[in-house]
Amino acid sequence: MTTPLWQPRAKDIANSELQAFIHHLRHEGAALSDYDALYAFSIAEPEAFWSALWDYFEILGEKGAPPYLEEPERMPGARFFPRARLNFAENLLAGKPHAARSERANADAMGSEGNDAPAIVFWSESGLRRTLSWADLRRQAARVQAHLATLGIAPGDRVAAIVANVPEAIAAMLGATAEGAVWSSCSPDFGVAGVLDRFAQIAPRVLFVTDGYCYAGKVHRIDDKLPAILEGLPSVERVIVIAHAGDLEAVVGLSDAALSWDDVQGASAAEAPRYRRFAFSHPLYILFSSGTTGAPKCIVHGAGGTLLQHLKEHRLHCDLRPGERLFYFTTCGWMMWNWLVSGLASGAVLMLYDGSPFHPTSTTLFDYAEAERINIFGTSAKYIDALKKAGARPRESHDLASVRLITSTGSVLAPEGFDYVYDAIKPDVHLASISGGTDIVSCFVLGNPLKPVWRGEIQGAGLGMAVDIFDEAGRSLPHGKGELVCTKPFPSMPTGFWGDEDGSKYARAYFERFPGVWHHGDFAERTEHGGFVIHGRSDATLNPGGVRIGTAEIYRQVENLDEVIESIVVGQDWEGDVRIVLFVVLREGVRLDDELCERIRMAVRTGASPRHVPAKIIQVADIPRTKSGKITELAVRDVIHGRAVKNKEALANPEALALFEGLEELQS
Repeated sequence: MTTPLWQPRAKDIANSELQAFIHHLRHEGAALSDYDALYAFSIAEPEAFWSALWDYFEILGEKGAPPYLEEPERMPGARFFPRARLNFAENLLAGKPHAARSERANADAMGSEGNDAPAIVFWSESGLRRTLSWADLRRQAARVQAHLATLGIAPGDRVAAIVANVPEAIAAMLGATAEGAVWSSCSPDFGVAGVLDRFAQIAPRVLFVTDGYCYAGKVHRIDDKLPAILEGLPSVERVIVIAHAGDLEAVVGLSDAALSWDDVQGASAAEAPRYRRFAFSHPLYILFSSGTTGAPKCIVHGAGGTLLQHLKEHRLHCDLRPGERLFYFTTCGWMMWNWLVSGLASGAVLMLYDGSPFHPTSTTLFDYAEAERINIFGTSAKYIDALKKAGARPRESHDLASVRLITSTGSVLAPEGFDYVYDAIKPDVHLASISGGTDIVSCFVLGNPLKPVWRGEIQGAGLGMAVDIFDEAGRSLPHGKGELVCTKPFPSMPTGFWGDEDGSKYARAYFERFPGVWHHGDFAERTEHGGFVIHGRSDATLNPGGVRIGTAEIYRQVENLDEVIESIVVGQDWEGDVRIVLFVVLREGVRLDDELCERIRMAVRTGASPRHVPAKIIQVADIPRTKSGKITELAVRDVIHGRAVKNKEALANPEALALFEGLEELQS
């Protein structure tokens, strides 16, 4: 393609937060002419860059004396703002940005200032709508904090949650972190073993739960599994039950340690939290890896690094303004919930949705975007592909004038997904494919409001993120596919893994492959426009004849066929080599015959290369996926080789694994 799909307007560039930050740095004496110069400065002078962000964002707290980055050559081991003191919740609840609202903010958000302005708007698939003002949010967080204080919760104690994506989950997190507790959450669709695989490792003292949740028109209660969860978590001293979609009284009655949310709220008259300030690296969140290859890793993220990184991504890369409406379709078990919540620090209105994105219709989320005038619409590549397969054209059925940015993550957004967004959703929208992960609770590569969008490409590396592509020997690749790495420290690196006292597990996870360099595990390449293309996970790459092939290169071709709803591709060890095996889920009534197999092979051969053509194509009824919706190539690879899948509880649909066992087609 010789022309971009989208280009920023000159006036939007001039009025952007990024341009304002460049001017700020010029005023401070940095000779920066444009974005590329800013990025180069952020990599060459990391201490000055991150220090400037602290000042520009007006972080509440004590910055401390310089240096603001100690041992910058150590990775891991570098320390950002070692003498700083701050409180994460204080920065999210301050409401400072509302003093100077953006002209882009929604009229109703602008019409009521300060405490009465909306902080959260909530929709559920059942049609329930609720709003929470800034005053409501502060009050609820303060009363959670007060209750935790009566329990003797101390800084560093863990507070866990099995909750739907409701406003109370955010208030509970803010109340806990105001007190210095460490927050960890998962979605209520996790089974007993899935919850215990995670929370039993961190021994929480308090557990928040919603009494149930809705999905695809069905109500799922939690009281059938909560007793077994509590039996496996003897550390829990208090259970706080949030009414949502189940039977509140039945859940509260399961344990003498249980109280309702309303009981907790009614026990205090506090109107705002008391903020205790802690070190920049004070533990804030414990997030968990998917756990499909073993027990989930307990990844600890620090308060300062999370706050500073999210502010950078929101305000500079997303150009998020006070009063704008920020939405991401997520559960409380995916890092995008943590990313979304940080939007409060920019004065954004958080838009929450709980339920299926396809209930009652395939365009329910666009009903939400239209009715509530959402500005930033965050979703997954799989959702975009599903809309495309369904033939949905939201631009023709919905008024999406308010939506200026669509972000996509979770898996690779294929070039055809870019085409679909601009053709069927909104032709003048800024589409930002983003990629990072739970490991860094943020992004390595993401959008840029000052640069054009090119078909199939992520726009570029995040500011301050020294992203590179390495070959197998650890040499930088200016062209071609290789390992995505980061060669310099950044603030949102994990502070460690919970229980990994000597840091050995942490070091092995990210720094064993290339010592002193973060190895992220993505198979990627640069583009001629300065962007990036992710070709899939490195550990899922195929290696027929010794040539590495990214799985995304095959998915792009196969899933472009109308008959194919979804696919998964793995490598099977065969006769001293590896052969490519493709499994496809087809539309109802479609059968995989010789003609369709040949069309699939032809699409792969012509769209990718002869090396990409699968040796076997097999129809299946379903594909196993994680709770966050990612397909699990490693689990399927283990099954077809007769190896046990170590942690089936990490899967949303573990029963699908049986579809891949003992297949006769793979024996010849």
